[in-house]
Amino acid sequence: EVQLQASGGGLVETGGSLTLSCAISGFTFDDGAIGWFRQPPGEVREGVACISSRGDTYYADPVKGRFTVSSDNAENTVYLQMSSLKPEDTATYYCARGELVPASALQPLWYNDWGRGTQVTVSS
Repeated sequence: EVQLQASGGGLVETGGSLTLSCAISGFTFDDGAIGWFRQPPGEVREGVACISSRGDTYYADPVKGRFTVSSDNAENTVYLQMSSLKPEDTATYYCARGELVPASALQPLWYNDWGRGTQVTVSS
């Protein structure tokens, strides 16, 4: 059974850092991409960053230079390191598995397997 589980969320002050983890099981990450998405309260889900099985990375403009996505295949885990956090980063964060479509890598529609989210709250 394919499973992805995001963890590591919490409450942090503006300017702080957090690292989210996505533990994957039931498949080998040797194809496609693992993406990070977020959904602020009352808003639509948006792509944040993703990493392909080859290590190619993609970032949404609002997080470029602040967030870093990486994978540890030995640990079956994908990470999202977040720094210089802002109140607008507050959201539930999800990880998901999907196919890599470079022209639209952060579109949720390419991702079929989703994990439960983890809440990130950035206080002002």
